[in-house]
Amino acid sequence: MSAFLNDIPSRLRPTIRSFTTDMWEGYLNAVEAYIAEHDDVTARLVVDRFHVAQPYRNDFDDLRKQEMKRLKQELPPDIYAQNVKGTLWPLRKNHQDLDEEERLRLRRLFQYAPRLHQAYTLREELTAIFNRAQTIQEAERRLASWIKKVVQLKATCFRPFVKTLSSHWTLIINYFADRVTSGFVEGLNNKIRTITRRCYGIRKPSTLFQRLWLDLEARLFYATKRLSTVSTT
Repeated sequence: MSAFLNDIPSRLRPTIRSFTTDMWEGYLNAVEAYIAEHDDVTARLVVDRFHVAQPYRNDFDDLRKQEMKRLKQELPPDIYAQNVKGTLWPLRKNHQDLDEEERLRLRRLFQYAPRLHQAYTLREELTAIFNRAQTIQEAERRLASWIKKVVQLKATCFRPFVKTLSSHWTLIINYFADRVTSGFVEGLNNKIRTITRRCYGIRKPSTLFQRLWLDLEARLFYATKRLSTVSTT
């Protein structure tokens, strides 16, 4: 990582506004050292919001598994089948993306799992904070209020995330300055991994890069060329 950063041309350093990464200490330490070593780098280091969302959603999912196991043991089979079974994907969706049937299924489930309902509400409130356009100061107040609420309600499933949030507070809060994410890069990397799996057996790097170019750029290139041809005929 340090070698990559040091290859950035000096003329580009003042133009960098943000470094966005996950919470791996190797990346964080390398970027922090790079910023400290170059006076012309004024960029913020930001923990990517999707890498922030993953741990608190995992915390919720751990509670979901516990509650599903408890309900399967405690409820009669017909009640479990009618009110609990098949709620995995509605629980994993954001509430705003649910249709009316899915919302009804969750309401039936929450009658038997109040702790899960509480955690679901807290998860949705936290997601809403990150979805909201706001200043760093406003985000700090809302996140601090959310942590206080978690403690007051004794929502212990979120203890690991609260610890993570506290230990990376400034880097997570920096997201609200420009709301930049690694979404494009993550999506591109996933696409490249898919392409390379499809290219199993290709051994020459030049051939592989030709395949990558065809998948990533050729469609746009030929579409533009076709439109240009049509407009001149």
